[in-house]
Amino acid sequence: MPSALAGINDDSFEGNIFVLYGGNASLATPKVTLAKSLERDKATLLVFYVDDSSDCKQYAPVVTRLQALYGRAVDFIPANADLIPTQSTYAPTEPGYYYKGVVPQVVVFDKSGEVVLNQKGQVPFEQVDDTLREVFNLLPRSESVELRLRPVNEFTTELSE
Repeated sequence: MPSALAGINDDSFEGNIFVLYGGNASLATPKVTLAKSLERDKATLLVFYVDDSSDCKQYAPVVTRLQALYGRAVDFIPANADLIPTQSTYAPTEPGYYYKGVVPQVVVFDKSGEVVLNQKGQVPFEQVDDTLREVFNLLPRSESVELRLRPVNEFTTELSE
């Protein structure tokens, strides 16, 4: 009988990285499009990924952690880079407009739709958290009580207890 192999440190495809490695099925498909999110008075976190990248697999728990803290105040939009249509130009309301050709990539928009962070690679949790704290005019981490995580689903709740 063949065994099921899934590895966070390889570039094999096993399924959606947010479900498998982030423990967060709510990020498997975006709840809102980038265009709709930018119309709202709400911050947006756009994260580019592919399911067969070890870097993206390792980054999925960071995105889940950010969503646990900011999920009610920020629209989280995972964008599979493999599914971005190839075209010569993109509108600023399309993910392809911001994609730099490397995954993972994180783009944070403030409540007015302005880009306040656009970084390639595994952007540290602290850098994204600091950016979101500025967007929401929160005290820096060094001067405030640590934000409490809220459970994302039953799986992550069991892991944290």
